[in-house]
Amino acid sequence: MESGPPEEGGERDAEQPRESGTGHDRRFTEVLAAALDSADLASVPARLCQVCVDLLDVTGASVSLVGDTPDAGALWWSSDPVAAGLAEAQYSLGDGPCRTARELLAPVLAADLTGADAGRWPVFAQRAVEMGVRAVFSLPLGSDVVAIGSLDLYRRGPGPLSRQDTARAFTASDAITAALIRIQSHTETDDGDGDGGDQDEPASWLNGAESDHHEVHYATGMLMVRLGVGPQHALARLRAYAFARGRTVTEAARDVLARRADFDE
Repeated sequence: MESGPPEEGGERDAEQPRESGTGHDRRFTEVLAAALDSADLASVPARLCQVCVDLLDVTGASVSLVGDTPDAGALWWSSDPVAAGLAEAQYSLGDGPCRTARELLAPVLAADLTGADAGRWPVFAQRAVEMGVRAVFSLPLGSDVVAIGSLDLYRRGPGPLSRQDTARAFTASDAITAALIRIQSHTETDDGDGDGGDQDEPASWLNGAESDHHEVHYATGMLMVRLGVGPQHALARLRAYAFARGRTVTEAARDVLARRADFDE
């Protein structure tokens, strides 16, 4: 939901004026095309995300992938620690713009997390503002029927994306989706051939993305046994433990694995 006009004279505008109009659109398309043509297939999504940070009126970006269950996910790439923190906060809380975008299979444009958008995800909004973030824009990656992840853009100042930047963000999300499909296709081809070599890199990238939260999966399994509950209840207890202590769910999972966490009622 967009609300309020963009701030005038933002930090990036003060440092470097942005191009506008057809010339900028052409440049944006050319840079996207160059990134897609990279010989290093596994680096393509990161290159595309960096294009968004460099050429759109945003402060940072990240890409998160959907895991094997609705509550699972993995941060694959982030432009900076704040972008990574936003993704981790949403994973820990089980709520936020990227989760909503994936569930609705539609873009979620939160232009002011201290204003009209704060009520949509009150706890996440508070956490984001504490990190110095006022606006988050999440676009689902995938098709009209399934999301494989999300492209998440953030800005320190409030205000909606311009119409042109919104269109460019959609173009970038489509390109990232295409890149992920290409990586998956190469991975499946490599599995079929049984031939190693350079084709192992996309497979390693995909495995690495999902392994980011293996600790959470293991900890959830331990809690299921310890508490005698199902996976959803165990994950909810892990998130509650993390939230009560101002920690991420990954940090809480490490406490469980190290047997430092007390879950007695």
